[in-house]
Amino acid sequence: MKSYIEQASEHTRLQEGTQVIEQLLLECYLNPGISTKELARRTLLPTPVAAAIKRELMKAGALMQDRGVRCTSSGLAWIEREWGYRGLDRSLYRDLLHETEWTEGLEDVLSILEELFPLRPSVDVQIDQSKCTPETSLRRAILCLKQHALIGKKILCVGDDDLVSVSIGLLLQRLFPAGGHRVTQVDVLDIDERFLGYIESIAKDRGLPIRCRRVDLREPLPDNLHGQYDCFFTDPPYTLQGMSLFISRGIQALKREKGLPIFLSFAHKSPAFMLAMQREFVRMGLTVGANFPRFNAYEGAEMIANRSQMFILRTTDQTMPEYREAFTDALYTGEVNQTLRTYRCKQCSRDVYVGKQGEIATIEQLKNEGCAGCGHDTFEMIAKKPVLQERNDKDDRTTD
Repeated sequence: MKSYIEQASEHTRLQEGTQVIEQLLLECYLNPGISTKELARRTLLPTPVAAAIKRELMKAGALMQDRGVRCTSSGLAWIEREWGYRGLDRSLYRDLLHETEWTEGLEDVLSILEELFPLRPSVDVQIDQSKCTPETSLRRAILCLKQHALIGKKILCVGDDDLVSVSIGLLLQRLFPAGGHRVTQVDVLDIDERFLGYIESIAKDRGLPIRCRRVDLREPLPDNLHGQYDCFFTDPPYTLQGMSLFISRGIQALKREKGLPIFLSFAHKSPAFMLAMQREFVRMGLTVGANFPRFNAYEGAEMIANRSQMFILRTTDQTMPEYREAFTDALYTGEVNQTLRTYRCKQCSRDVYVGKQGEIATIEQLKNEGCAGCGHDTFEMIAKKPVLQERNDKDDRTTD
């Protein structure tokens, strides 16, 4: 039997995807008697479009018009069963959704994180790990809630030295104080077994819905992880290749739907680097839904002024990963700084050397300028070799 969302989607064929139908139905659940005009405002839809979705959900039996729009008894039961909203602390939920200050309602959660974070394994700067603050990790979980991508969803952390999975699990426990919420699932992929072991121990001790799996993202993503998730978080190496690889693996893991959110944390960079980043977003068929400068705070990351930005990217019907197979390019900051790499233009096969001792200093510069022979801006790395350094380059991110 088709769900209410599938039935409404069949007849509305929204360019925004099914996420906005879910949000509209949820608004009716949380705010019984809401007006159509207010539904349009909260979902950022034109009023006629919101009204059309409402009509389809009424035909499907999920909504009814009764002093405003509200859920039917079967609609209520379906939301609580399928999305797991039974037992929700609605007052806290509304506060987190609409207020900018959240610390007063979550002092207990933040206190737990402040106990857990100092016990994390030490960072491995060779793979560009860093330590965000407990407040930042919890802020990311709340951002996920605000984007309607948390309750009842399958969430993926592509790397999780920031323990976002733990923050999400603790936030869920606070939102459902009586317990019993079993729908949301958080999975963690990481190469570092120390962090995986620590997260697993916390999840076991505190009953959090977290599963961990060791994955080397240089290798192709295992088939059984493809097309499973509703959103993902990543704070990748602060290189263009690192960002593109981590996002590519996350895209493969996402469901094949439009409008799914990607939460990308990344250092503030130069205009040239930012242009190359946005070229990568377009190349992978992603849109930038929002950008929050200085969103993330880190411990001891002086090279990035202890702050990084948060992007919310959205999938489209053209979304595809840039990397599908094994990744052989330089990935981490130390590798990029200490290699001379040969890239070949995919259009005309012209070779160019990239690195501090090459024709072009960085891959982002190469992609911005394009091939000198044909102007094309897509390349493949065909060779790399180490180069001698006069001194060791400092990592861009942090020292433990």
